Amino acid sequence: MPSASLDTPIGPLTVDAHDGAITRVRWVDDPAGEITPELETAIAQLREYFDGDREVFDLPLRVDGSDFQRAVCDAMLAIPLGETRSYGDLAADLDVPAQAIGGACGGNPIPVIIPCHRVLGASSLGGFSGMGGVETKVWLLRHEKAAGLLI
Repeated sequence: MPSASLDTPIGPLTVDAHDGAITRVRWVDDPAGEITPELETAIAQLREYFDGDREVFDLPLRVDGSDFQRAVCDAMLAIPLGETRSYGDLAADLDVPAQAIGGACGGNPIPVIIPCHRVLGASSLGGFSGMGGVETKVWLLRHEKAAGLLI
């Protein structure tokens, strides 16, 4: 599977692609294969995001997983930069228990691009499965100027 890497303020990220779509973002420096056009675009957009010059990603994405996982990822993609939603909010929208949303957020295969960090617990930040855990989630929220809720 072709992949490309970049260094970011939250650590190295590797983006994987398959059949013309971004399929995964991993917290490692592990590029492999030939860099495809969608990988070039993804790396460029991630650089712009971390530089503060991009608010919305425009990439072909493919979430490998259940219909439910894809529905949760679609719901996370709908959360605008600088805003957050709770696990309960998404659970109500999808008519499922909040714990199911937490599991799906933790299983998000394309973090940062699909903004699982914008989903919070009712009375806490909730978890974060990326490298650095909740501290990385806090960094991303501050970067997106959603940190008012953290003060």
